[in-house]
Amino acid sequence: MRIIESQDLGIIEHENADSLMKEYQQMRINDKIPDTLLICEHPEIVTIGPRAKNDGIRPPVDYHSTYVDRGGGLTWHGPGQIVVYPIFKWNLEGESNVKSIIHMIEEWVIQSLNSMGVESRRDERMQGVWIGDNKICSIGLSFLRWTSRHGFTINYDTPEGRVEMVSGCGLGADTTTSLSKLGFDLTKEQIVQALFSNINMVNRELANQD
Repeated sequence: MRIIESQDLGIIEHENADSLMKEYQQMRINDKIPDTLLICEHPEIVTIGPRAKNDGIRPPVDYHSTYVDRGGGLTWHGPGQIVVYPIFKWNLEGESNVKSIIHMIEEWVIQSLNSMGVESRRDERMQGVWIGDNKICSIGLSFLRWTSRHGFTINYDTPEGRVEMVSGCGLGADTTTSLSKLGFDLTKEQIVQALFSNINMVNRELANQD
């Protein structure tokens, strides 16, 4: 089981969080810090991963955007979205490949939502966490010496129509949405507490499955 420290960065510009992630990633590689969760929200911006860049997929013209080096396509960030960046050294049992790590993060989010009465699942169309036919959690990581940067998002109460207008790779507009649009009234504090309550349980369950 990993020992984890966390920092709530509040609302922070994406470029500032990106610089902080790179700094923390190097410190974690050098064992100067333990595994660390950075939790924050960003002012509205759409990050464009290599897959979207290569396929020429862009957000609508009125969205501020930036290129990033994590896996995946387009990801909307903005108010009403929790952003979690695990700066982890993935060296425990069951963490031997990226697919296993993504599976672990999906299971962590699914278990956390289930503990609050929200039934969620995986979907073969794209990694992340879904409720019915809608995606509410996106995952995209970047690794250096098997230490991660970037992470995942949970949309809990985003502004009307904003995340819905951004198409992911192979997904149409309106597929990604937020918990509030699906009828769930959850706060950031409730979701963060559920994540902390479930992370070690999920680690144990996945280790026992291997």
